[in-house]
Amino acid sequence: MAALSHNHAKYQERLDYIQGLLVSRLGLLKTDVEGTKITPVQYDPDFPFKYNNFVYRLILPAGTPDCLGSEGCKLEHLSGCVPIPAGTKEFILRLSNPDAEGMHQETRVQNEVAILTLATAALRPVKPAVVPRVFGWGAAGSGRTGWILQELMPGMPLAEEFSKNMSMDQKRGILAQMARLVKALQDYQLPESIKGWGGLTFDDAGAIVSAPMPTVGAGPWSSLEDSYKDRLKVALARADANPHLQGWRVNGVRKRVDAFIEHGLPAYFAHLTSKHDRVIVHGDFVPENLLYDPPTGRITALLDYDFASIQHPGYEFLRSFNTNGGSFLGWSGGTSPEEQEAEALRNAKLTSRFPSPLPAPVVSDNGAPAVDWELAQAWEVELQKLDVKRPSTIQGIDKLADVDELLGSLLPFILTNEDFLKMNTDPDQRKGMKAMSERKLVGLLEHLGF
Repeated sequence: MAALSHNHAKYQERLDYIQGLLVSRLGLLKTDVEGTKITPVQYDPDFPFKYNNFVYRLILPAGTPDCLGSEGCKLEHLSGCVPIPAGTKEFILRLSNPDAEGMHQETRVQNEVAILTLATAALRPVKPAVVPRVFGWGAAGSGRTGWILQELMPGMPLAEEFSKNMSMDQKRGILAQMARLVKALQDYQLPESIKGWGGLTFDDAGAIVSAPMPTVGAGPWSSLEDSYKDRLKVALARADANPHLQGWRVNGVRKRVDAFIEHGLPAYFAHLTSKHDRVIVHGDFVPENLLYDPPTGRITALLDYDFASIQHPGYEFLRSFNTNGGSFLGWSGGTSPEEQEAEALRNAKLTSRFPSPLPAPVVSDNGAPAVDWELAQAWEVELQKLDVKRPSTIQGIDKLADVDELLGSLLPFILTNEDFLKMNTDPDQRKGMKAMSERKLVGLLEHLGF
């Protein structure tokens, strides 16, 4: 019999934990809990990579008393929470996976709830609301399982319909709404209690304050440049501990990286005239995290704030919107048709001038277009209509993107992800992946002047 996947190994244990929460935190009777339907959302027991969260849909029995106002309910006093509306019987419950790759457990739940609180305020003009309300949460870390009980949002998943079935006019309608959401997040004035760049948490008085960034485990930082300098050093420390990377000390690569951090980094941030700007960044703003109403084409929810943080507005374009035309990438220097096409798209986004006519898409090895030029141009048009801060309006973002590319190149997924390495155990294959990653890193360092 095949071994259970790491995601599925504790399936029943998680269900038992959820039932315990319903008793201890919502004050439900055990008989009501036994009748509660608990269904995993977007869950594949054989998925080869560790999930960041396990998401469940909860449906309480019809006769369950309202939690609102009950003596047993212990949710409404928590920061970032609202009381459960009377009559509510369906919820979403997110459990943090303590084994998730690269997630700092101690503040990840607080960060997500705090960002949800800010996003709710920032997107309040969007009606109906697209940010789920939070009813309760528990911090992760120190042997605790983190969790968030939140509103079940209406709508259907957008990703597959958007990629396979929607006409370009329908896609433009979605992009226009996405641009409006990004604009609102950018325009929102952060509370004065948030002083830095990075993650968020709540202080003892319930105010939202700066905290370590959950995807890094470090911070907060007093400037954008400090954040990147520290994150590069954190990445190098992790590379030191990686037996495949060995800190990039072979062939003198590490000395070149260290030299860039100490002597080259300030010049790159000098080009970014808006480096003091801070906004709410979702960090995973993709169709997979959107729900919509098929009859109207209206976006009904923006979900999953696990990677969200307080960052420069350009950071959203480095992390979100997919790579087939929406995101903005750093220098690659590749000579393959796909890499040359990506560089052409990068230049189009920097200048807001797209080729006319648009190029025929280059087909990648898996048969899919590497860049959807028509979609990329449509995205730029919708951003322009609302004067969203975007690559073509952010002076120096090309330099920021190159630094961000360096950050990612120091910890290549193919040599640092435990699950990927388990699927690729051949020593020669791993050596080839190391050589390929080193060539990319060296080429980037040469582009940076080091």
